[in-house]
Amino acid sequence: MKLPIVAYGDPVLKKIGTDIDKDYPELKELIANMFDTMYYASGVGLAAPQIGLPIRLFIVDTGEDEDGNPGYKKVFINALILEETGELWNFNEGCLSIPDIRENILRKPNIKIKYLDENFVEHIEDVDGMPARVIQHEYDHIEGKLFTDKVSILRKTMLKSKLDAISKGNISTDYKMRFPNKSKKR
Repeated sequence: MKLPIVAYGDPVLKKIGTDIDKDYPELKELIANMFDTMYYASGVGLAAPQIGLPIRLFIVDTGEDEDGNPGYKKVFINALILEETGELWNFNEGCLSIPDIRENILRKPNIKIKYLDENFVEHIEDVDGMPARVIQHEYDHIEGKLFTDKVSILRKTMLKSKLDAISKGNISTDYKMRFPNKSKKR
């Protein structure tokens, strides 16, 4: 089932997610719905806060690479980035909760992450390159951070009217969204 994606300005996007356990209600269904939602919106990652749930859950699927090899696809529960290393790497990022805005964001190319998979098996994994970047972006969501928090104050000021328009629903997307400041006209 495709779920509505929460738009910029919703307080849930600024909350630090809480850990969950294997008894979390309908977790398998939630994960499946998150993948459906992400694929429908043409995303490569989706965090639970983006569908209105302040929990430490996100998914990643980078899709096939240019040679047709399978991409990096995983479920992350209660993730904790243990280490970020390497020289900062600038890359143009976007976010399903902030449609039509893309900004160059600096991130380190290598991470060490500890997480539980969908079967609650613990992993500690070294990840690099594009999968590491996607993980860092989604991890920020469960930490109550957005990629726009990483741009300069000047740039954020320049984006303010666009961000306000998104929070009010004055934007068109190909996927369902929930807007925190949309006027409820009758």
